Amino acid sequence: MKTLQIVQPGVIRLTDTPEPAPGPGEIKVKIHYAGFCGSDLNTFRGANAMVSYPRIPGHEIGASIEALGSDVPDTFKPGQIVTLNPYTSCGKCASCRRGRHNACENNETLGVQRDGAMKEFICVPWQKVIPCGEVPLKYTALIEPMSVGFHAANRGRITKDDVVMVIGCGMVGLGALVSAVQRGATVIAADIDPVKLELARKLGAAYAYNSSTEWEGLPDPDVVIEAVGSVPTYRMAVERVAFTGRIVCIGYAKTDVSLPTSLFVKKELDIMGSRNATPEDFSDVISYLSSGVDADAFVSDIIDPKDAQDALEKWNANPGKVFRILTKWAI
Repeated sequence: MKTLQIVQPGVIRLTDTPEPAPGPGEIKVKIHYAGFCGSDLNTFRGANAMVSYPRIPGHEIGASIEALGSDVPDTFKPGQIVTLNPYTSCGKCASCRRGRHNACENNETLGVQRDGAMKEFICVPWQKVIPCGEVPLKYTALIEPMSVGFHAANRGRITKDDVVMVIGCGMVGLGALVSAVQRGATVIAADIDPVKLELARKLGAAYAYNSSTEWEGLPDPDVVIEAVGSVPTYRMAVERVAFTGRIVCIGYAKTDVSLPTSLFVKKELDIMGSRNATPEDFSDVISYLSSGVDADAFVSDIIDPKDAQDALEKWNANPGKVFRILTKWAI
């Protein structure tokens, strides 16, 4: 079967690998769409410390059930449209013992620590297969990245009484923004790209703030969601959040960040990380994307897998202009 592999930094190739067969407790799925995300771009760049080469990318997946192994619940049917939960959990670490499997200390994500789903077929344990309800097939690969944003909103305990600032209006940040809007919060979208800010307004942001300009006329946010991962945006989160506010950190900063820790105490802040997503987050996103929303703006391009090298080179040259690039494997 056809498979995309990042064979070394800067090189991605379409190769042939054996087609798998489902074992006991496994489901074989046919991949229809698989999305490239920022971690895949970093793998292509050679900047992802969690990756060894060669690596098959892909953890944002839209698929259909091709075949069932033995011992799979009969609620799963061939032809059913599904996505995949791409994370593992050991069941033994502190996170797992607390029921927070999304933050497993020993997690291995598809396409990062282990080979992913940018290939025609993949077999996975049935517990990782998530039916997509009424989500249109072309949106199914958007479910996982949006779920990461929804999880951040859950971590922030956002309510209708909150002013929420989302720093970074990429795919994950927009997921957090949508969740905050759905909860009735007043949302400030912060980014430096006017196209992303305009989309944030269309999705319900009350304010679209160019974060390279002065902060004028905007309310102090009760919750700040940091979805960039840079020194300036982490400092912005601490400085802009209201007293007794909450900061939720999604972005991975590439260097250590020096922060005004006196504000941690003076403002009595709650600062928390947000990692991956839970089954409940997936369910919430599926409900949202099943509601008839137009999510075409989230898809920057749909490519044939053979064009992946060119697509990643262009993305690498202009990373700020891309939401999601989807590879199309089957109709």
